[in-house]
Amino acid sequence: MLVHRNPTPQPPSRVVVLGSHGFIASRLIRTLPSKGIASRAVASAEVDLTARSAGAKLPRILMSADALVVTSALTPEHGRDRDTFLKNVAMIDTLCAALQHAPCTHVIYLSSDSVYDSRVEMVDEDTPCESNDLYALAHMAREKLLEDACRTAGVPLAIIRPCAVYGAGDTHNSYGPNRFLRTARGEGRIVLFGEGEEERDHIYIDDVIRIIHMSLLRASTGVINAVSGTAVSFHEVAYKIVAALGIPVRIETTPRKVPITHKHFQAAALHEAFPGYVTASLDQGIRKTIAQLSGADTGAFSYPRMIMKELDGAK
Repeated sequence: MLVHRNPTPQPPSRVVVLGSHGFIASRLIRTLPSKGIASRAVASAEVDLTARSAGAKLPRILMSADALVVTSALTPEHGRDRDTFLKNVAMIDTLCAALQHAPCTHVIYLSSDSVYDSRVEMVDEDTPCESNDLYALAHMAREKLLEDACRTAGVPLAIIRPCAVYGAGDTHNSYGPNRFLRTARGEGRIVLFGEGEEERDHIYIDDVIRIIHMSLLRASTGVINAVSGTAVSFHEVAYKIVAALGIPVRIETTPRKVPITHKHFQAAALHEAFPGYVTASLDQGIRKTIAQLSGADTGAFSYPRMIMKELDGAK
């Protein structure tokens, strides 16, 4: 659950974003200026968080009035092995050391829904974090390290755990809407594992950006899941994409290699934190993504009318 330190929305003087080429980071960096918020992207080429030199470089960038959004991570396509785990943990350990020398005003950490016990079908923010997967364990360790460092430095910390994120600009080609759209448009086919029975929650990229933005304005602390609250099967996702594209697409199946599992999220905490906020439906998000991929949409987003007045006061 998030606790808002700002009773009314107040934009930070500047937002430093660790990561610049990733899916979420790149969209956030493009969006912040349109909301009247100055930003500073820090790419790995400038500060490599896995290198010892990063501990000295970061304090020269961070200012005391900055808010910091941490998106830097080696995602699963880089590996789920011991080496990747250690690099992911080392990145945050370096950041934690830098925060002791250059504390900022607020930290937001982009974690992952993989931290939750996969045996739990209905998930909320109180669901135990438990996994044998090294990628998930890395996020658990990173969260704990940041919690300790921010508590010591007196810096408020918000942890956002997104479910599967989709949209134009995806850099991961993850199984689900992103991969399905890519292969449907490029190969004229969608390949499902088994019959695509598994049910998952998917959140549109701009909704994740909105949640980060609103958390920045409120200087929020605590943990929140970035989810739609509606889980659908991969089979249904595939057919929604075919319908939205309006072109011939083959839906193929492959033999199942793992048991069927489902994962649903309750979105009550998100609605309580940001009353009136509604995430895009899967149909809306797919249509928006197709428009952006086709160059027919700028990618700009607007908030639901119910919360526009509150946000307008923060500009």
